[in-house]
Amino acid sequence: MKIRHFFYIFLTAVISSSPCFAQEDASLVNYVQPMAGTAASTTSASQKHIEASSEQYANTIPSVAPPFAMTQWTAQTRKTEGKCIAPYYYTDSLINGFRGTHWLSGSCTQDYGSFSVMPISGPLALALKDPQSTFTHDNEMSSPAHYKVKLDRYNLKVEMTGSARVGMIQITALTSDSVYLLINANSDEEAGELTLNDEAAVIGTNPVHRIYQGSGEYAGFDGHLYMVTDRKTTINGVFKEGKIIQSKKVIGDGNVGVYLGFYLKKGERLHIKMGTSFTSAQNAYKNLVNEVPDWDFSGIQQKTKQAWELALGKVMIEQATNQQKRVFYTSLYHAMQHPRLFSDVDGQYPAFASQNKLRTSKGDYYDDFSMWDIYRAQIPLLEILKPTLVNDLVSSLVDKGRQGDWLPIFPCWNSYTAAMIGDHATSVIASAYLKGIRDFDAQEAYRLMYKNAFVVADSLDYYQGKGRRGLQSYLKYGYIPMEDSVPIAFHKKEQVSRTLEYAYDDYALAMFAKALGKSEDHDKLLKRAKNYQLVFDKQVGMVRGRYVDGSWYKPFHGEAREPYITEGTPHQYTFYVPQDIPGLAKLMGGQQVLEKSLDQLFANGGYWHGNEPGHQIPFLYNYTNAPWKTQERVRQILNEEYSDGPGGLSGNDDAGQMSAWYVFAALGFYPVNPIAGEYPLTTPLYQRYEIHLPDNKVWKVRCDQSPDDYPYIQSIQLNGASLTRNYITYEELMNGGELAFKLGKAPNKQWGINKNQQSKGF
Repeated sequence: MKIRHFFYIFLTAVISSSPCFAQEDASLVNYVQPMAGTAASTTSASQKHIEASSEQYANTIPSVAPPFAMTQWTAQTRKTEGKCIAPYYYTDSLINGFRGTHWLSGSCTQDYGSFSVMPISGPLALALKDPQSTFTHDNEMSSPAHYKVKLDRYNLKVEMTGSARVGMIQITALTSDSVYLLINANSDEEAGELTLNDEAAVIGTNPVHRIYQGSGEYAGFDGHLYMVTDRKTTINGVFKEGKIIQSKKVIGDGNVGVYLGFYLKKGERLHIKMGTSFTSAQNAYKNLVNEVPDWDFSGIQQKTKQAWELALGKVMIEQATNQQKRVFYTSLYHAMQHPRLFSDVDGQYPAFASQNKLRTSKGDYYDDFSMWDIYRAQIPLLEILKPTLVNDLVSSLVDKGRQGDWLPIFPCWNSYTAAMIGDHATSVIASAYLKGIRDFDAQEAYRLMYKNAFVVADSLDYYQGKGRRGLQSYLKYGYIPMEDSVPIAFHKKEQVSRTLEYAYDDYALAMFAKALGKSEDHDKLLKRAKNYQLVFDKQVGMVRGRYVDGSWYKPFHGEAREPYITEGTPHQYTFYVPQDIPGLAKLMGGQQVLEKSLDQLFANGGYWHGNEPGHQIPFLYNYTNAPWKTQERVRQILNEEYSDGPGGLSGNDDAGQMSAWYVFAALGFYPVNPIAGEYPLTTPLYQRYEIHLPDNKVWKVRCDQSPDDYPYIQSIQLNGASLTRNYITYEELMNGGELAFKLGKAPNKQWGINKNQQSKGF
């Protein structure tokens, strides 16, 4: 353990000072460290809790693109689109392409509809057999708007930038030589198609295939490419398995493709533009000419950099160290990768869960919602920073439900998946509506949400991933008993976790029903929101698997992985009652018992920050007589579980959820219950910061002392008046104003301890 810790410190120091992490100016973009999370996690909690090799990595990539882009551009060190294999890993020493990727950042899923280009020089025949090149991080630079690397084998400098739907590559010859481009459709299904037209433009199609429910089936749409260069080719053609073949078209996997040949003198440049689309090559071309009409590489780079400056500048932190700024703005960068823009410049997109049907959206249409993760903090963060975007996200979810007749549980690859558990699109839609984000069809949304909560899908729909898993049992018993193994699901069993998460989603729908004036539905659903009580065993003080007859699963191991818990332990999941923490405390025996159980979890090393079910746990002391312990635990996690080194994330970043947690916690508040619009407070990591809100409003936070030396809250003022509550509200925040913290070296053990100063739950 000491050796591993020393290596992590050494590697972090090297990364922070290396050229690929160098800062060229004082802009916020240059605090972003895209390599963070591209190596195996080195945090202490990850070493204890990681259960699979796929969870060792944050699985982020050094993505080049504007926020929430259709296609990200990355160096490629792994050629496959296979599950849980990201395109780029920091510890790899060979580059085999530059990919237009649809990898779900920080996930253990799969890439899809991607294409890659590998520049080479010298003999073509030799490179066709093995085009990989060595590279070093000393000759690599990465930022959100610009990536640059030297390919040692070919003596070429390769740079990338991109717009929302278009990528641009600039290749500089460091010696005079023949230069070739090898273009691949990265189809593991051997169905990628590339065509070379008469103008030497490359037209590509890479069919998308589902995973999870319906795994391996055609997803009903393709990734499309339209690629052009700014120089005429001296030679061109197609290749297969390392050999040139006489054709203008090729179909297969990543070992087939198109080659384009040029001759470059030393210092000369070759430019490539690649339009992408999910509808057609024609629309890929339309996206290309609309977004990148010329060959101004630096111009596109500057536009993308400015897009990130505006996005990152929503939060301005002051009086922070450079490392704190690097970690914060890198987290904000990771939290703004997804959901993914799916519609073209003309609004066309592939209809959800269909077979090659197109629709046209009024606004932007989005997909790739890692819903089990992002409803917790990433979407709530966007509700503050980008509420207009959230409206587009919600509209996209409603459109999916309308087109497939079921609200999707985990919509990725523009398909139903039934991945993970819960029904958290319900949470996202209800939360947005309750916060005043309402420019969508609320009645249609409610119809779909109600159907998910009350209707058991027929066998055909269920097999396709529609509807709640295990709903029939849940409706009958109020919980999912051990006898129901939930067989038709990617995550089987996990009955207790499902029960807890359905109870939360029922609460979310109840609040939505109330807002729409549906009082009878509200009452029914609010009763169901208490179903968490049915899987809580008072004898052991934790949640526990239960049978139909009411008896409990044996033996009981509260600190071990159990089949009825999702990616965690019974002790961890006991605290998943975000809708009613006061009710949970009462069930456990009171606030002191809740506090003691939290203490035991941390003392036993049972808290695992690298996975989402426990992200609210450090803030739950705000519901006890010891809110000061939240201040201790949150600061400990911020300091120990995050870094700007390549291994500095404590598990899969999961589409930005891990990073969004950091952003919230560092700013001193967190959405324990995303529906309620209440944020339990903790000590901010920074002495001063501002959040720039819509309508030119500003939320200012000021601490009278440095939080590094004075980590405990003594008192708080909101707009000059004493704030005795230990939480703030969405309305207060969005109205702008100033929150002033008085801090001390020792905890004020009287602050925020009264129940009337805490969130109320039901």
